[in-house]
Amino acid sequence: MELLVVNPNSTASMTEKIAIAAQRVAGPQTNIVAVGSSSGPPSIQGFYDGAVCLAGLLEQIEQHRHVDGIVIACFDDTGLDAVRCMVDAPVVGIGQSACYAASMLSTRYTIITTLSRSVPVLESNLLRYGPTARCAGIRATDIPVLELENMTPGTMDAIRRTIEIAIREDQSDAIVLGCAGMTDLMAQLSSEFGLPVIDGLSCAVTFAEGLVTSNLRTSKAGGYG
Repeated sequence: MELLVVNPNSTASMTEKIAIAAQRVAGPQTNIVAVGSSSGPPSIQGFYDGAVCLAGLLEQIEQHRHVDGIVIACFDDTGLDAVRCMVDAPVVGIGQSACYAASMLSTRYTIITTLSRSVPVLESNLLRYGPTARCAGIRATDIPVLELENMTPGTMDAIRRTIEIAIREDQSDAIVLGCAGMTDLMAQLSSEFGLPVIDGLSCAVTFAEGLVTSNLRTSKAGGYG
């Protein structure tokens, strides 16, 4: 099985981190092909960045149409519907995957994201996806995406403080990490807080594998036709 994992931004180090994390959770028969955009913004933080990155994202999809499944590795699920129109293969986004996983693992969850301007994007997605009843809220750390590349003690402290607030004030029993740049924090933070801290990339890779193994394809009978 070959899965394409697309980072819609142009930061090569983030694409490399995503590739390592995806291959770590993938099955032994799964080959991860990780690519980034050559023309997208360095990071995707809000509506404008999401629009600017679309051309580069769709170009990468066109070049890798032969794959068995596709993962959009941006928590905003940038271009998800458009990519589903382009291919028959299953296409999953890490944002949708994480929220569905959280709904199956907990009674209430909070999404921890980066900048405040990303919150309306995620709120819009939740309304479309449907699992809003169990989402207790979306909290911004106000950490720019690219600062997650360095993961300084100050950055980790900010993430931990936001999780503590979510547990205390939202009464959440699961946390969703709302950025692909947080992908390598799942195990550490789950252990620290004693509850599921969910990484959307891990969920998306395994969901995509399951759809491919089940021989399920993207429907072309309706809007994705």
